Order: sequence, then structure tokens, then C-alpha cells
Amino acid sequence: MTRDADDLHRVFITGASSGIGEALARHYAQRGAVLGLVARRREQLEALQRELPGTHLIYPADVTDAEALAAAARDFMAQGGPPDIVIANAGVSAGTLTEYGADLAAFRRIFAVNVAGIFATFSPFVAPMRGAGRGRLVGIASVAGIRGLPGAGAYSASKAAAIAYLESLRVELHGSGVRVVTICPGYIATPMTAVNTYPMPFMLPADVAARRMARVIDSGRSYAVVPWQMGVVAKLLRMLPNPVFDFLFSRAGRKPRGLDI
Repeated sequence: MTRDADDLHRVFITGASSGIGEALARHYAQRGAVLGLVARRREQLEALQRELPGTHLIYPADVTDAEALAAAARDFMAQGGPPDIVIANAGVSAGTLTEYGADLAAFRRIFAVNVAGIFATFSPFVAPMRGAGRGRLVGIASVAGIRGLPGAGAYSASKAAAIAYLESLRVELHGSGVRVVTICPGYIATPMTAVNTYPMPFMLPADVAARRMARVIDSGRSYAVVPWQMGVVAKLLRMLPNPVFDFLFSRAGRKPRGLDI
């Protein structure tokens, strides 16, 4: 069932200071929702808060800080009850290579944000939303989680883990009235993709991607790839025999190592 804008009241978004998270915040603010916005960068959050129509709450925090997220969730719900939508969008990416032991720190950080960060974002809301018998828990995964990409072992593995975790949660909440939505973006024009030096087919501007993602969320679909063309590509890649995939992607471009995440 599709939800009208008039039915939408409260949306909680992590990673809201830039990229997809910022675009989603702008989209939902235009629709009249009250937002709870989480990001590490206080100045960017405050600037976004000033620019958005309406009155919104901001929570400077890292999603690896479960206590800070829980406190933000409690404060947001204290001012209006369980949200209609919770979007676990915060994510980081950097190139990692197993042959370099120093990359283990980046590997751990990527998993802490991209996987455990989703758990920490959702956890304070599950019981209240289940009690209300409604709402959407939305996880932003990636098509990079469909197959392992060279130089992106941590990122691909973290997104594959996110996809599997979200499916587990969806089954756990089946019949509760709370829907779990997994969205796998392809290439979206954000600071995360700006450092890539390789071709990025079917790239979407962040605002266009946010509108498409919101339609998926409104519909309550359990899984979607945005843009849909990358969904076709992902299915084809999954069908490739390993020797063919290995041959083709051994020559693929790689994200730089040593990025500040």
C-alpha cells in the first residue's frame, strides 16, 4: 500500500549531512515530515537544519556509538512517538587490500559503520514500532554487496552482510506491521563516489536517487536496486561463472586506499 505525503509525519535518518542522506532529508522535509537527523559533522548538520523547511531535530553522533544513537532515538520518540520511517543510511568506503596488514583498521571501521551501525540505528526503535504495529525500517546497502569487487573487500563484504542482516530482520518482523526495506544503490553522485577514477554507469544525481528511493519506501517493497538498470547488471553479474567474473573484474578500477573514513 502506498502512503500519501499527508500520512507521513516523522522520519529518522543517519548519515544525513551529505550524499544520499542529505538528499533524503531534503526530500522528506519538502513533504512536510519532522526529521531526526544524525551525522558525525555537527556544522554540516546545523547548516542543513537551517536550510530545511519546517522544524527538525539534529543529533551529532557516530553510528558506531550505540549509546549516543539510543539517546537520540529516545529524544526523538519523546517528542512525538515512534517514527514512521527509520533510514539507516550512514556508510563509509575505502579501498582495502588483504596483503597490507595496515588496512585491517579500515576493514574494521567499514564493518562497524556499514553493518553494526545499522543494528545500532534500528535497535532502539524496534520494540516501540512493533508496539505501534506500523513503520518502515530502511537499510541502505549497495549493489557492491552482490559480488565481491577487487580492492573493495571490506566494502563489498560489509554490504553483503547488510543485505543478509536486513533479510533476517525482515523475517523476524514479519506480521508485526513493521516493514523492513533493503535498498541497494548503484552509482550515485555523492562525495563517496567523487573519489572514484573508474567508469560508473547509470550514475544518478543524489536528489533523483532520493525521490526514487522514497517511492520504494512508500510502497513497502522489501528490496530494490536504484537505479533499476544496475539491478539488471547485478543479476547478470551474479549469473556469471566464477572464471568469467574473475577474468573480467581482475582488470576493474579500484577505490583508493588510505581514505579518511
